[in-house]
Amino acid sequence: MALQFYNTLTRGIEPFAPLAQDGRTVKIYTCGPTVYNHAHIGNFRAYLFEDLLQRHLEYRGYLVDRVMNLTDVDDKTIRGAREKGVPLAEFTAPFKEGFFADLKSLYIKPAGSFPCATEPQHIARMISMIKQLITSGHAYEADDHSVYFRIASFPPYGKLAHLNLEELRPSGRVQSDEYEKESIGDFALWKTHQEEDGEVAWDSPWGRGRPGWHIECSAMAIGLLGNQIDIHCGGVDNIFPHHEAEIAQTECCTGEKFVKIWMHCAHLMVDGRKMAKSFGNFYTLRDLLDKGWSGREVRYVLLAAHYRLPLNFTLEGLAGARSALQRLDAWQQRLLERALPAIRSESYPAAEEDKFGLALDDDLNISAALGCLFDLVRESNRGMDTNELTPEQARGLLDYWHRLNTVLVIQPETVEVPSDISALAEERQVARNDKDWRRSDQLRDELIKKGWSVKDTKQGTKLTRTNL
Repeated sequence: MALQFYNTLTRGIEPFAPLAQDGRTVKIYTCGPTVYNHAHIGNFRAYLFEDLLQRHLEYRGYLVDRVMNLTDVDDKTIRGAREKGVPLAEFTAPFKEGFFADLKSLYIKPAGSFPCATEPQHIARMISMIKQLITSGHAYEADDHSVYFRIASFPPYGKLAHLNLEELRPSGRVQSDEYEKESIGDFALWKTHQEEDGEVAWDSPWGRGRPGWHIECSAMAIGLLGNQIDIHCGGVDNIFPHHEAEIAQTECCTGEKFVKIWMHCAHLMVDGRKMAKSFGNFYTLRDLLDKGWSGREVRYVLLAAHYRLPLNFTLEGLAGARSALQRLDAWQQRLLERALPAIRSESYPAAEEDKFGLALDDDLNISAALGCLFDLVRESNRGMDTNELTPEQARGLLDYWHRLNTVLVIQPETVEVPSDISALAEERQVARNDKDWRRSDQLRDELIKKGWSVKDTKQGTKLTRTNL
């Protein structure tokens, strides 16, 4: 099966081939966080889908050039800075820092570039694009010196969201960065300075002001990736108005088709409801880490459902992820022990078919891919039980698993056992040697509380970190 993805624009599955002449380079733009708060797990569902997309493309031999923007100037960031009584840059800085720390905790591969909307070169490009749109008749300056995009000048407007604009009542100009489907109107490209904006303003041909949210992404995308990109990603809530506006203003500037394939992930629910602080089901990553869950457990849960299907996040689901990961850890450990005598690798038949990779070729069908993986775990465990799986095949399977893990990234690197944990394990071994089973059990329970599972084998005590 050829690599294929669902295109939001056409509402269909399409074979994928890069626009680049080399046939290998893939340009991807992904909408990053608005840094007015710490990103929540709904945000990270989108970022993990994008991580899976990039890693699978690389698994198939493509070279990925991905850009993820940081929105550090918009209505929300300005309001937050004003409420805190600090400059905009000072307000957004800790949320930028926290975002990168969260990416690391979830093993999300960094994008090639993380442009910020407030960087001078991007502001300059936004102003240049707006001037071009005014000159071509696609935008106009209002009486208050704000600049609006004239949606009537772009007949395809609404094609991404599949809106019939003739059936919707226009509402005039919309200065807010976000609006509902019922409020179709010319959207702001440049907002004239208001008192509540404080010191947040830049000089422009239309006076002091700031860019609208939509023009920010267009300017950063074409500035860093060129006029045409292969894939543009985001959550379904970005389809309208944000991505719709991006298409209109970008294509009116360049005269070229902006994006080949649009990919959007579905909403995340928590305990069957929309996530909201008022419901008590609102989680940031750090909330879950504070509860004792690990980054790789959260990664597994957010990754394990197909990106176009709504995901219901629960703490029970996290417990299931912990069990699944422990099963994979135990499988890898068995393979390592089985492979010890081998001096070469031998292909394992089920691995040669690479059903895992073929499943992901089909619009990132992660559910089928994980099913193939656990079929392989069950089959090879049976082979080790019956002594049919040779050491050479075990080594070959380990090589294959390491390849798969470059996509999944759910198997952590080897963790050094801290000295205090080693001391407890040694004390427990002494208690076992003395047949002091009560003390041995107490020490085992203490190790478990500290996040380490204990397994007694013929080769001695094995410690495994359970909260990576």
